[in-house]
Amino acid sequence: MSVREQILGFAGAVRMPAKDLELYVVRNFLTPGECAALIAIIDAHRIPSPVVADDPVPAYRTSETCYLYPAEPVVAEVNVKLDRLTGIDPVQGELLQGQRYGVGQEFKPHHDFFDTRQHYWREQVVTGGQRTWSAMAFLNEPDAGGRTNFPTAGVMVTPRMGNLLVWNNMDAIGSPNPASLHQGMPVEQGVKYVLTKWYRERPWRREAA
Repeated sequence: MSVREQILGFAGAVRMPAKDLELYVVRNFLTPGECAALIAIIDAHRIPSPVVADDPVPAYRTSETCYLYPAEPVVAEVNVKLDRLTGIDPVQGELLQGQRYGVGQEFKPHHDFFDTRQHYWREQVVTGGQRTWSAMAFLNEPDAGGRTNFPTAGVMVTPRMGNLLVWNNMDAIGSPNPASLHQGMPVEQGVKYVLTKWYRERPWRREAA
């Protein structure tokens, strides 16, 4: 069964009308209890968010981030749910990440796939290769702002607690898809929390041997 067939077989999953992009929303994927537990972990361990690039620009991504390790029961449970949703072999999944965005914080337009022309690709190609699918869950709802925008695909999504976005970073022939460009728009009031999972084309490991 393909990833898209697997996703559409999941309760609450719908393919969104997106130009040149395979994009799905799964409503109520996470429970309020799961969201609250994940937020507590993020608040306890958050640090400034990194950017994978040869020359990272600090103002490009101004959120805070933490890895979510499966030793925490709620993290292990969410990992299982995501793997079941996509049908992708769990060994291809990176560690879950949590992000916190305060007022004015954002993640400017970017792609999740790796730019194979940059030097950092030398490390990524031996630690699992290209990022294929992305999954991002909203853990709460900020008072204003913080929408996820896919400018090329013509879709803008308002955060709704427990809802999950899933998209394919590759095109129909398996090459990086420019239409997967997306951004976390600035939070205007309140705080936004999200959970992110990336899948690779091959088994992922944190560092090359």
